Amino acid sequence: MNIREIGGAEALARVGELAEVLRDCVEGGASVGFMLPLAEGRPEAFWQHVAAAVAEGKRHLFVAEDEAGRICGTLSLVVDMPDNQPHRADVSKMLVHRRMRRQGVAERLLRALEVKARELGKTTLVLDTVTGSDASRVYERLGWQKAGDIPAYALMPDGQFCSTTYYFKPL
Repeated sequence: MNIREIGGAEALARVGELAEVLRDCVEGGASVGFMLPLAEGRPEAFWQHVAAAVAEGKRHLFVAEDEAGRICGTLSLVVDMPDNQPHRADVSKMLVHRRMRRQGVAERLLRALEVKARELGKTTLVLDTVTGSDASRVYERLGWQKAGDIPAYALMPDGQFCSTTYYFKPL
């Protein structure tokens, strides 16, 4: 498996692979901002938007590639922050294809993202995830600190409410 940062042009060229990972996660029940059934073209439109943000320097996109070189995981570092938060970045859209879970993909993506954040002079990272999810256990194992839970914050892809936990990590 290979973990690396990709630029906006490559992200745009690989929208189909990125959309496949997003589609798999949502169809597997992940609450990552999308509802079932996924509208035709919705995952591709999302990744086109991300590719533009990467090209504009507002976001850094990391991918995990399997042995065949296909994208099987993603993670974003959002650096487009308000003027009073130049030290902070948001971690967004950690997605791992179900066929690649429990193989260290998420941990390796997070570690690569943290290296980049430090290089950019970021000292605080923030993220949110479904309370009690597999992802929350990964974050806690890697030293992320729980800031709190918000009940009924979002919906699962099937329409059921879910609680969200906010985490932060000082670098």
